Amino acid sequence: MSQGLFSSIRLSASGLSGQRTKMDTIAKNLANAETTRTADGTPYRRERVVFSQSLAEKMKSTALSKVQSQPRDGLLTSRSRHIAGGPASGRYATPTGVDSEVDIAEDASEFKVVYDPGHPDADEEGYVLMPNVNVITEMVDMITASRAYEANIAAVQSAKQMFAKALDI
Repeated sequence: MSQGLFSSIRLSASGLSGQRTKMDTIAKNLANAETTRTADGTPYRRERVVFSQSLAEKMKSTALSKVQSQPRDGLLTSRSRHIAGGPASGRYATPTGVDSEVDIAEDASEFKVVYDPGHPDADEEGYVLMPNVNVITEMVDMITASRAYEANIAAVQSAKQMFAKALDI
């Protein structure tokens, strides 16, 4: 019973942690938007956060059946996915939880090339390789992460209110 009560808070906490990591990475990108030389001698390469979810271990059965298409009345096609070995009705099995992993990966996009012959890192022709950080994109990502963080906080607050109401009954 307690696992069911606290699973919503656990899920929101996972989201809070992931969004915090995303905001930290964005702040690092913004701080290094003009860094033309790192320890390895190249311009700073933008980092991005990659979220992944692992449901297979948390399902009652780990094997999923194939998506099947069956004509209905000759007009519509219905698609259903169900857990292999699960209920014969083809309904979804209830997962007991979601594991989310947050990884940080480098952005493989090209560096910007800027003509600045007075720059210490300029080549013989006066061009400088600049980081592949777009400040506008980073700010949009920061706003999105901030809103997702706020939504997870609101979900935790709602769960706490539901727990309090349940205790009042």
